[in-house]
Amino acid sequence: MFKLGRNRALASAFAAPRLTPSIRVPGFAQQRRALSIHEYLSADLLTRYGIDVPKGSVAHTAAEAEAVARSIGTDDMVIKAQVLAGGRGKGSFDNGLKGGVRVIYSPTEAKMFADQMIGHKLVTKQTGAGGRLCNAVYIVERKFARREFYLAILMDRGSQGPVIVSSSQGGMDIEGVAKENPEAITTTYIDINVGVTDEVARSIATNLGFSEQCIEEAKDTIQKLYKIFLDKDATQIEINPLSETSDHKVMCMDAKFGFDDNADFRQKEVFEWRDTTQEDAEEVRAAQSGLNFIKLDGDIGCLVNGAGLAMATMDIIKLNGGQPANFLDVGGGATPAAIKEAFELITSDQKVTAIFVNIFGGIVRCDAIANGLIQTVKTLNLKIPIIARLQGTNMEQAHQIINDSGLKIFSIDDLQNAAEKAVQLSKVVKMASVY
Repeated sequence: MFKLGRNRALASAFAAPRLTPSIRVPGFAQQRRALSIHEYLSADLLTRYGIDVPKGSVAHTAAEAEAVARSIGTDDMVIKAQVLAGGRGKGSFDNGLKGGVRVIYSPTEAKMFADQMIGHKLVTKQTGAGGRLCNAVYIVERKFARREFYLAILMDRGSQGPVIVSSSQGGMDIEGVAKENPEAITTTYIDINVGVTDEVARSIATNLGFSEQCIEEAKDTIQKLYKIFLDKDATQIEINPLSETSDHKVMCMDAKFGFDDNADFRQKEVFEWRDTTQEDAEEVRAAQSGLNFIKLDGDIGCLVNGAGLAMATMDIIKLNGGQPANFLDVGGGATPAAIKEAFELITSDQKVTAIFVNIFGGIVRCDAIANGLIQTVKTLNLKIPIIARLQGTNMEQAHQIINDSGLKIFSIDDLQNAAEKAVQLSKVVKMASVY
């Protein structure tokens, strides 16, 4: 089975794409339809539920950063670039500044670093070479941890319920821990009808290694985190590190939250926190048009109605030696307007050398789709070859309409033949561009 790049296949098949959770622990099939929010928003939510976090606030300008630093009341602080990506501390900005997480010792330093972070792109191992724009910084007091742990509550498809993943090796790259020292990670499956009992939470806290005087507070924190998970329809609550401070307080030093897109109708406040500047602009545009779109690394554009058919289309392209340039599900309607928007998204990728249109005409007629396809090709003045496989109502008429159009559209009924043609034409176009 061909899998979408960026580990996002299942998400794209059923929902407008969002950023994925940062953790990938072997053995867990996670729910990946998730809205991610910035750290400062996660900290605000933790505070609402009575969970301790370092004192701090967000700033959107250098002047605000200086004011926030003054209000914290200490000269020992941390400034964090608010970018939705892991590895911020080891990242680099497009202006040469190293590190998206820096220790600072004065409001003046807060202003200086904020000026170098805000408005610039941070490149990390998760953002790719293009980086991601930093629009704000989060300034907090620097707390010293006596012990650091990792704790995440995830929605696991395998068990069809929540699971708590915990490790005594907090403050580290959990993926690295999972790879190099998997026995350091403990998993606890939660019966969603029972929840996290005192016994379960206390056992997790004890096994992590909290000191005796912190066990009860750690137990309460774990239960409160689970309450957030349930109340807010989360798919991920990740705390790294969950710390025992030098004065024996339990504190969440960093947080990454993800929320199920399917719950946006009842989590209005949470989904108002969405930051589209952190997402692929074309994917955001597609979502606004009701299209499920994810850009991939290939060169054959795909326009399909239905998630399952879209996955099958990419599979058969791959099996025939081609590389899909995108996942694009226009939905059941496949209206001329949707087709035009879809083509604009596909052709905005300069790598695309052919487009495979695979539509099942059930809700809409194939002849209407054919007319919409021809209109779009003429309007956009498309020159690259298009392979159209239209099956369903009035497919014979659609075939005739396309053949009579005089355009570079190849109407092919058989899926295998259509895929072969798409791969063949893509290679021809690439060879021609070389010469």
